[in-house]
Amino acid sequence: MDLRVIDKSDTELAIEIAGEDHTFMNVIKGALLETDGVTAATYDVNPEQSGGQTDPVLTIKTEEAVNALDALEAGTDRVIEKADTLTEAFETAA
Repeated sequence: MDLRVIDKSDTELAIEIAGEDHTFMNVIKGALLETDGVTAATYDVNPEQSGGQTDPVLTIKTEEAVNALDALEAGTDRVIEKADTLTEAFETAA
């Protein structure tokens, strides 16, 4: 997965995630919104300034006490946990 940082501060982060679509972006956005300290998580696949379709841009905003990169790490850990839980449930049911 290729990531390109577009904008970064302690409490805000915007990254382009190459090759992903709405499926992945909705999952990571949802996990981020469940993460403590995250005040906003959005993505855009066609920013107005791009002039056309681009790779999705994920934007994260956090409370002052929470670093945006740490929030992204916590959100991705949450996605991994949910995927592992689904895999275990599927294997148990099979």
